[in-house]
Amino acid sequence: MAALGLVHGPLGENSLHLCVDMQRLFAPGGPWAVPWAQNVAAGHRGIDRKTSAANAVHTFVPAARPGEGPGMWARYYQRWAEVTLADIDAGLVDLMPSLARFVPPARTLDKHVYSPWTEGRLDAMLNGSGIDTLVITGGETDVCVLATVLGSIDRGFRVVLATDAICSSVDQTHEALLELYRSRFSEQVETVMIEEVLENWR
Repeated sequence: MAALGLVHGPLGENSLHLCVDMQRLFAPGGPWAVPWAQNVAAGHRGIDRKTSAANAVHTFVPAARPGEGPGMWARYYQRWAEVTLADIDAGLVDLMPSLARFVPPARTLDKHVYSPWTEGRLDAMLNGSGIDTLVITGGETDVCVLATVLGSIDRGFRVVLATDAICSSVDQTHEALLELYRSRFSEQVETVMIEEVLENWR
């Protein structure tokens, strides 16, 4: 199914590009490599160049040690002990080099769970800012992007999802989530191609 477009009109000065987890951790050669991550990074660069300071980047920070974290996260990091900070190169948490050069002026916020909303840093940044629209890109479509989108909807933001700038390690669930966004959230999520975002961000 084709992207549905910016049905609520052009993007304005109250828009923010929110980039999710485009880090070396998920790049080719990383311990959680997402095959499409490198491909969609080009789309991120296009948005970053156009929007300059209107960018925020979330980076996923794993637990410090195996078995650390609240509740089921402790079990998660027993399973993924080799991806804790104790066992990986700390530089893997950094942004992919092609995107890191946009920081600053882009702002970065760390998170330790899938959602960027849970720990309060994103709310704190946006409260009182006048931002009413979030253009969301990054990975993975069916994990952290999903958590970002749902939290954005709950807070009443206009959500614009750049479909050719999101990716997943599983094609089947990537496609299923795109269908979900388009069919069940069509009043609250606009699914568009990057080209349309760039042409209509004024």
